[in-house]
Amino acid sequence: MKLPRVVIVGAGFGGIAAVKALTRAPVEVTIVDQHNFHTFSPLLYQVATAGLASEDIAPNLRGIVQRARNVEARMARVHGVDFDRHEVLVDHGVSIPYDYLILAAGAVSSDFGVPGVAEHAVPLKTLADATRVRSTVLRRFEEANTDPSLIEGGTLTFVVAGGGPTGVELCGALGELFTKVLAKDFKNLDVGRGQVVLVEMTDRLLGGFSAASQAEAKLELELRGVDVRLGVPIASVGPDKVELADGTVIPARTTVWAAGVKANPLADALGLAQATRGEIIVSPDLTVPAHPEVFVIGDLAAVQRPGGEPYPQLAPVAMQAGQHVARTIERRARGKRTKPFHYTDKGIMATIGRRSAVAELPFGIRFGGTLGWVSWLGLHLVFLIGFRNRAVVLVNWAWNYVKWDRGNRVILSDPE
Repeated sequence: MKLPRVVIVGAGFGGIAAVKALTRAPVEVTIVDQHNFHTFSPLLYQVATAGLASEDIAPNLRGIVQRARNVEARMARVHGVDFDRHEVLVDHGVSIPYDYLILAAGAVSSDFGVPGVAEHAVPLKTLADATRVRSTVLRRFEEANTDPSLIEGGTLTFVVAGGGPTGVELCGALGELFTKVLAKDFKNLDVGRGQVVLVEMTDRLLGGFSAASQAEAKLELELRGVDVRLGVPIASVGPDKVELADGTVIPARTTVWAAGVKANPLADALGLAQATRGEIIVSPDLTVPAHPEVFVIGDLAAVQRPGGEPYPQLAPVAMQAGQHVARTIERRARGKRTKPFHYTDKGIMATIGRRSAVAELPFGIRFGGTLGWVSWLGLHLVFLIGFRNRAVVLVNWAWNYVKWDRGNRVILSDPE
């Protein structure tokens, strides 16, 4: 008997969750991604700050699905879908036919139209971005070590745009990198002149967290030497400065953009109804109206809670959506009706630095400090894919903790 063909576009959290849930289902699965690896994006900031190597958080996609007999991986860039012929269009090779299609292409960095961001800021959304940030930071210190007069022009000033978890975690890690690691590397350079400036347009950090967690995050960052500026948006970014909306000019040659995301450009090419940020509008069961065989999950989907409030753009939402779609496909195979998607909130976490993190669980449970930090470490080890990756990350974390050392201080990318 010919089995239904399921094609999954995107190997992010949602796509991988759907694959795992379908490994024992009576279907044939093809997962397509432009890269041959899955990126564990919550740890990108650690690659950017030399704590981990790229490979530590990017398991090979074919290795992930190796033992699943009904799953095949394909490396290709998807540029469209022929909904009438049920085919996924790729940049090379033949199109991929499907009976069910799961769109999980995720999101890309958004500059919100701020002048100069696209030309002069570095995003932190992909593995290549993280490597570029790391190389840029290390190169700036090498430049200042060669010519200390460059410091006055902002060579050692690093502006981070966005006070969400990514921005907060990056700033905390940069502060520790400068004072605990690079201070020992550059013996003849006043590393203390290095400065991290976090700019957040709202009046608080970590939107979505409680006021207590937001205040703790701000305090912990300031204790690590981070200059936190709230309630002021960035007006423009230049090659050697950042201008704020209140007229303040910050001399800085490096700006990391962690201020927000928008739906993957693939959404624009599909001709489907879209929401404000480009997400594809879906029905409560995550199907596309008029195309019940097509599902959209993760950051690519405009899905709302029963009360009308949108779900947060978090990895757990994408993972639960992937599992829901897999169950839905199995239900259809048995002739049963679909069910609406419901997200079970299991809590949120953000780390600020060594022995400092905030965690908020259901029923109002909140904790921070060392307990929050240990919980954050344990949770991320559990969700990291592959025993080898878990072991390597655990060893790196242990070594970094004992020795205050980050062994991945290598400059790889071009300076521009």
